[in-house]
Amino acid sequence: MRGATSAKWVVGAVIVAMAATACGGGDDSKDSAGKGGGTFRLGITEPTAIDPYNAQESEGALVAHNLFTGLYSATPDGKLKPELAEAVQTSDDGKTWTFKIKSGTKFSNGEVVDAEAFIRGWTRVVAKESASDVAYPFDGINGYKELNGGTATPFAGLSAPDANTLKVELSAADFEFDKKTVHQAFSPVPKAAGPASNKAYNDAPIGNGPFKMEGSWQHNKSITLVRNDDYGFEKAKLDKVEISILNAANGATLEYQGFQSGQFDWARMPTPQQSVAKAKYEPKKQWVEADTSGINYLVAFNETAPLNNPDARKAISYAIDRDAIAKGVFQGLQKPATSILPPSFADTYQDGVCTSCVKQDKDKAKEYAAKGGLKPGTVLDFGYNTGGGHEEWVQAVAQQLKDVLGLEVKLNGKPFKEALAQQQTKGTSGLWRSAWGADYPTPDNFLFPLLDSGSINPDESGKALGDNRGRYNNPKFDELITQARGTKDPAARAKLYQEAEKLAVDTEQAVIPLWKRTQYRLAATDKFTNVKMDFFEDPNLAEIAAK
Repeated sequence: MRGATSAKWVVGAVIVAMAATACGGGDDSKDSAGKGGGTFRLGITEPTAIDPYNAQESEGALVAHNLFTGLYSATPDGKLKPELAEAVQTSDDGKTWTFKIKSGTKFSNGEVVDAEAFIRGWTRVVAKESASDVAYPFDGINGYKELNGGTATPFAGLSAPDANTLKVELSAADFEFDKKTVHQAFSPVPKAAGPASNKAYNDAPIGNGPFKMEGSWQHNKSITLVRNDDYGFEKAKLDKVEISILNAANGATLEYQGFQSGQFDWARMPTPQQSVAKAKYEPKKQWVEADTSGINYLVAFNETAPLNNPDARKAISYAIDRDAIAKGVFQGLQKPATSILPPSFADTYQDGVCTSCVKQDKDKAKEYAAKGGLKPGTVLDFGYNTGGGHEEWVQAVAQQLKDVLGLEVKLNGKPFKEALAQQQTKGTSGLWRSAWGADYPTPDNFLFPLLDSGSINPDESGKALGDNRGRYNNPKFDELITQARGTKDPAARAKLYQEAEKLAVDTEQAVIPLWKRTQYRLAATDKFTNVKMDFFEDPNLAEIAAK
């Protein structure tokens, strides 16, 4: 979901905290149309935004995906699913995409969803005054730089030949552009949205999705969604979704306890409790487990000392014993990662592409540290978001870096929203715990936002508005991504993505992969049916029904 995400920055193993007072579960009520009723309850931390112009981390994306429906969505296994795109044409050169939009659908305020609604929404994201952290997926559309830079008002590459036809002109070939539109930033918006500075709309977005807002976002308290009975597709079964916004400072255990008490119908767990929870809830069929399209890794800040050279970054990677932490801290419920691309992308997955990730090697760690200037006693800042169940493994990694390399590791825990802001600041140094869940089903969704120089996207102060928080910058890597996008043959395109990953993740160790992304949740299947984890690692709210 990130990021700062377009990117969707994933909060991690769990999030949560203070108890809400409402009791959990749904009821057996049925409305007059025969749709299942009930209220589904869960907890998140305070999002950055729920308006698609800047919804970025997993929390905000969860809300935006349920308020809005775009051209396409993704199935849990990463297949592209048409939504408002009834048909699509792609030019032979991969630079012109024409989408035929389903007619007759409306926003929840009655406004028609047409091609202009998409142009309005996409323009709103990219406009300079929006200062959006999720503008980067639009980078390949003609006029992006002018609109984002404030020298133009219309989005030159977008047009509507007729009410239900959206034409997109790209500045360079991209044969996977349709997959990018799964991202929530590509949502249509009504005229009522106004500019991104419209706070009333920011807090109560009017969308065209299976749910709509009930009232406004009560910051740091709650967000309530109700079924949108005017939805242009199959209606949601639930009457309501109550989202409690929880204190992220020290909360993993409380979400787990909230599920146990019936307060929540969906829960993430603190890392030390996962094996206990599995033993208790799997026999009850309330355990949800999925290998998702995501990765857990360390951001290494490439521009500033002490990690401003590949040797220093490789020393860090070689010093980490991923197997020991996976077996000890994670109790065997996480698996070490040796790539930045997840196994779910079978055509491009390269097991072991990160040489330094395969096995801890203390001798090589010390060798690269000597070459990279990481002397014993070097101060290394290590940031992570609190309340996400990360404390145990972060401390384990810090201890290994001290034991193997003699580094003075300073742990820097911050609430998730503050953590993302700190990563953006120019001059940030050291390491930062991070995770990435796919926003759209293509390797480009990992390689471009996390590693391409176009995803640094700094503003006048040097703040990185994109998701390349480590500020890795290699023109050869950027060119490989451009070549891959412009390659029509899928097999040849996959090879280019693999070459790019090898360069960034192995040769230059721009980021440090840690664990594959197996996700675990608890679900109140005694009260609800068809509760599953979707492509974005969230509950499939639009398909859940009360028993």
